[in-house]
Amino acid sequence: MGEFDAIRPYDDAEVPAVLNRLLSDQAFLDILTHFRFPRTAGTFGWALKPLIAHRLRREFASVVSVATLQDKIEHYVDKTIDRATDGVTYTGVEQFKSGSAYLFLANHRDIVMDPAFVNYAVYHAGLPTPRIAIGDNLLQKPFVSDLMRLNKSFIVHRSLSGRREKLAAYQLLSAYISHSIRTDCQSIWIAQAEGRAKDGDDRTDSAILKMFHMSRKDEPFSEVIQSLNLTPVSISYEYDPCDQAKARELYLRATTGSYTKAPGEDDASIAKGITGYKGRVHVNFAAPITESFEDTKQLAVEVDRLILSGYRLFPAHYLAYAQWADADPSLSVPTADSLFGVEELNQAKEEWQSRLDDCPPEQQPYLVLQYATPVRNQYRVKAGLPL
Repeated sequence: MGEFDAIRPYDDAEVPAVLNRLLSDQAFLDILTHFRFPRTAGTFGWALKPLIAHRLRREFASVVSVATLQDKIEHYVDKTIDRATDGVTYTGVEQFKSGSAYLFLANHRDIVMDPAFVNYAVYHAGLPTPRIAIGDNLLQKPFVSDLMRLNKSFIVHRSLSGRREKLAAYQLLSAYISHSIRTDCQSIWIAQAEGRAKDGDDRTDSAILKMFHMSRKDEPFSEVIQSLNLTPVSISYEYDPCDQAKARELYLRATTGSYTKAPGEDDASIAKGITGYKGRVHVNFAAPITESFEDTKQLAVEVDRLILSGYRLFPAHYLAYAQWADADPSLSVPTADSLFGVEELNQAKEEWQSRLDDCPPEQQPYLVLQYATPVRNQYRVKAGLPL
């Protein structure tokens, strides 16, 4: 068994067997049937599942590598993006060099679509897609683990409870990330902190930065970071398909002190995040960090500055900020009317009001919070103020 076999993505030799296993998995076929035929899956699912499996076996019969699989999947990803967005734009991809690998450290709002949009940008720039870090809490079903590891995902063990086990897991993760970039020349995508920023407050967890150094502690921290081509990434959604669910969770945490996920809640968030309306989406890649930072806290401040300044603010963000009870009066934040055209702004006002109307009154402040916080953060960065 190889050093990284417990967490690494599947390699080319494993693809045919894993695909065969997937297309025999009844839970996976159930989901595909309900997604493709939502109205008839309940009644006729028993007949539709074998047909879907047969069609997919034919379509993927020629797939013998991860690259050919991603070429096949790209068509479906593009269709999903066309249906659920008003377009995706990206900046900064032109700086990447063929034959180099990068450590993409990104803000985190959506479980699946954050890395998918980074993949989309990199793939359409003609570069190899990165390997994707995914928490083991999302891999509770075997077919989900198979799907993700086929698509270049590697596992972050978050569910471990013992200190020694956690330390060993992060040591292995650190070694794998370094090996992937420096030996395999394969880029990595990982979130700047564990879990989604449900309140819209994108901050880098210095423990993530510390983890990058764990497997190479005999080398200076700044040299390790520079060797990984650490590249901050800002992923901006005009609208978050999961904003209502996030507002509810934030409200319950604030009023009861805790929140317990219902069974299947992560699955529902994944489905909503993929298929729900997002408006426009923008992905910005900052330049890889080349300055020397002697510790994780200094580096976290710089990563935050780059991610927050690269975040694209849409009209809804300014509309929310104007309604926010905690808006910072010391910041010179312009109004939405002064930044956007009449037609664009009217569309945004209609969509924003619809989202407010769909949200229970007691939860509305937490919906506003999600969209207003990025405005405050970006204008604090612009003003050179601490976050």
